[in-house]
Amino acid sequence: MQQAGDEGMTEAKWHAIIHNDASYDFRFIYAVKTTGIFCRPSCKSKMPNKENVLIFQNAEQALSAGYRPCKRCKPTGERLPDQEWVSQITACIDRNYNGSLTLEALADMCHGSPYHLHRTFKRIKGMTPVEYIQQARMNKAIEYLTVTNKTVSDIALNVGMPNTPYFITLFKKKTGHTPADYRRIIRKKSEG
Repeated sequence: MQQAGDEGMTEAKWHAIIHNDASYDFRFIYAVKTTGIFCRPSCKSKMPNKENVLIFQNAEQALSAGYRPCKRCKPTGERLPDQEWVSQITACIDRNYNGSLTLEALADMCHGSPYHLHRTFKRIKGMTPVEYIQQARMNKAIEYLTVTNKTVSDIALNVGMPNTPYFITLFKKKTGHTPADYRRIIRKKSEG
């Protein structure tokens, strides 16, 4: 049984997606569950995993299912407003903060060029994508320090920062305390 709105993946459609075949552009649209974005088959963005792809007859169906149009291939024929694109980027960072998020990887996931993504994100959010990624990681680290007994190195790994000394340095820069000191302070406050 197909999912609502999913027209079914055929080998021909998958071949069109992985080979960016423009001859299929007006035959179907594909959406990627993990990014929440839909594209034309000819889109040059990073190839999705087949199991994360849903097929729709047209852009209207994908929009109705809650997917947003790709900034790169513009499957609706219109440019996505910058505010919506930045919302899409922040949602992507919030879902993937613990992975290896470079500007290039983020641009691939959100279907834009690294330069345009950086410039647009900074203009809308008042900070760079890297600063937002660091903020998301530090917020999650604070949560771990507050509610778990994980070691500082485990927390660093869990928030996507395998270099523990760098994590400690960044945490202190952002909060004024080392992670261990922060945990001690929080625990004292909750006891008293």
